[in-house]
Amino acid sequence: MPRPIDAVIHSDALAANLGRARAAAPDARVWAVVKADAYGHGIERVYEALRGADGFALLDLAEAERVRALGWRGPVLLLEGVFEPRDLELCSRLGLWHTVHCDAQIDWLAAHKTQQPHRVFLKMNSGMNRLGFAPTAFRSAWARLNALPQVDEISLMTHFSDADGERGIDHQAAVFEATTADLPGERSLSNSAALLRHPALRSDWVRAGILSYGSAPDFPLHDIAHWGLQPAMTLRSRLIATQQLQPGDTVGYGSRFAAPQALRIGIVACGYADGYPRLCPTGTPVLVDGVRCSTVGRVSMDMLAVDLTPVPGATLGSEVTLWGRGPGGAVLPIDEVAQAAGTIGYELMCALARRVPVSVAP
Repeated sequence: MPRPIDAVIHSDALAANLGRARAAAPDARVWAVVKADAYGHGIERVYEALRGADGFALLDLAEAERVRALGWRGPVLLLEGVFEPRDLELCSRLGLWHTVHCDAQIDWLAAHKTQQPHRVFLKMNSGMNRLGFAPTAFRSAWARLNALPQVDEISLMTHFSDADGERGIDHQAAVFEATTADLPGERSLSNSAALLRHPALRSDWVRAGILSYGSAPDFPLHDIAHWGLQPAMTLRSRLIATQQLQPGDTVGYGSRFAAPQALRIGIVACGYADGYPRLCPTGTPVLVDGVRCSTVGRVSMDMLAVDLTPVPGATLGSEVTLWGRGPGGAVLPIDEVAQAAGTIGYELMCALARRVPVSVAP
């Protein structure tokens, strides 16, 4: 039989989370962000559940081709734009919309021969300091684009650095508004954090990224239950052995955990080669038969150990939920596991290993 570990993508959760985005911005159109292979969930696996969005936003041309191959005929946006002049040929052929964030991309458009003018999203660097034109250069970039026959409609966008934190978005939103006040074109401002935390902000397009996959953008301040989100990925395995420890017995490489008293532990078929974080310390939450337990000792390549004290009936073959949905309606948010590892849920989703079988549930 195959090794007892797999991941499940929950279509109902994806659709519900997309609905949550629509409820948060009822007057806006919604991009379903599927970059990084749909945050590790797989573009082909999430497509049916997310096709109720108004468009798909992603990073590279190969992903755009996959979305078109699935039958999507609506908007597809390249969030980082094109990376070299010949990319514009595929944009023309596939009807892709693309971000413009630097002068070189405008130069490439000016030299591009196309029968169909392009829809572009002109990006402002309003304080994130990654991509985009500085506010002082934004209007001249808009004027250059507006003069090109290769360009049809120009939309305006920016990205918030602190929508999930205390600083908030006001400083960037004010810069964006002051610079673009009299410019025509649709606006795209809100990412997941801004969409949920700053509902008063208005834009024509919102970008539903991490919220679509059931992770809270501002965890631990708020969890998914607070935002009405559902986990879209479950990573699960089973107990493949149990051990009875005596006081002082140690567990795992480096003997980092020593039993304080007699203790029964379970060995789970999951390790860092499956995408489970090696940095998860003793005490990281897991579910065993739907009961919350915790890890003990170091995570190894193919296995980890859990304290079975809360679930004395657990035995060989008991189901272990590493994150997501467990038996009996139990839920272990991916954000809690990520926090234990000192990272965020995004990374865990994207790090799911290729050797883990993945299925899609309705």
